[in-house]
Amino acid sequence: MATIAAVIASTHHPFYYRASTAPPEQRPPFAAEWIAKITAFRETLTRARPDVLVMVGSDHFHQLWLDNMPQFLVGHAEQYDANWYNEEREFGLPRMLLPGQRDLSWHILRQGLDAGFDLAFSNELRVDHSITCPIITLRPEADLPIVPIYTNIFAPPLPQPARFVQLGQAIREIIESWPSELRVAIIGTGHLSLELGGPRQFGPHGPDPEFDARAVEWIAGGDIDGCLAEVTLDSLHEPGNATHGFMDFMLMMGVAGQGQRADYVETVDLFHTMEAYFTWYPNGVPA
Repeated sequence: MATIAAVIASTHHPFYYRASTAPPEQRPPFAAEWIAKITAFRETLTRARPDVLVMVGSDHFHQLWLDNMPQFLVGHAEQYDANWYNEEREFGLPRMLLPGQRDLSWHILRQGLDAGFDLAFSNELRVDHSITCPIITLRPEADLPIVPIYTNIFAPPLPQPARFVQLGQAIREIIESWPSELRVAIIGTGHLSLELGGPRQFGPHGPDPEFDARAVEWIAGGDIDGCLAEVTLDSLHEPGNATHGFMDFMLMMGVAGQGQRADYVETVDLFHTMEAYFTWYPNGVPA
C-alpha cells in the first residue's frame, strides 16, 4: 500500500515568486527573512522523498464559477495547465504544465464516493496559484505528478467546517489504501485571518492577530476538537472577509489527525497577513 511520506499545510501567497526572483535591489524589505523561512520549509518535503503530491487548494473563481460550483472536486487529468493570465500579470507567476497521477485520482474518486462524499471531477482542470504557489515554494522543479483537490471556500452555501475535517480524515484513509508502493505527500493550502478589499486589508500583519495565534496553536497541536468548538461559518467572517480559507487548514488537520502535533512549525508576518507553515511525518521524521 502507499505510504504517506508527509502531511504539509501552508499559506499560498502569490507575491512570493516575484519577491524571491527579483534582483536584490528590487526585493521588498521582508524578502530575505521570507526566503530563508521558505528554504527551511522546503527541506521538510525534500527529506520526505515523495513520489506523488496530492494538492488541496481552492479555485479563485478562475475555472469554477457560480453557474457550476462543486463543493469538493478532484482533478483527473494527464496534465494540468497553470497559471491564469491575471496571475501572470499581477503576481508575475510563470506558466506551468504539471503532470497528473490519474490512477491515484481515480482511487480517491471511487473510494471517496463509496465513503459518502459526492466528489465532482474534472478531466480538463486548469489550476491556479492555490496549487502552484506551494509547488513553487516546496518543489520548484515541478517534477512530481500531482492530484489536485479543490474545495469551495468562496461561494455560499459552503460546507460546514466539520465537513472539511471529515474529508481530510477520509483522504488519509483512502490514500493509505491505494495499492501502490509510491510515497505520497499531501499538501494543503489555506489562510489564517485575511481581508481582501476591505478596510483591514493592508496593515503590518494579518487583520486579526489574536485569531492567528489561536489558529497556529490549533494546527500545531492537532487540536481539532478545540478548533471545531470555536470555528463556525459565521465566526469566520470576524477575523477578516476572506478567512473562510482557514477551512482548508482544518481539512489538513483532519489528514494529520486529532492530537497529532506538527513536527515543523514556522510563521512570518508580512504587511497584511501571517504566513504559516506546518509539516507532519505520519511514519516518523525521515533520517
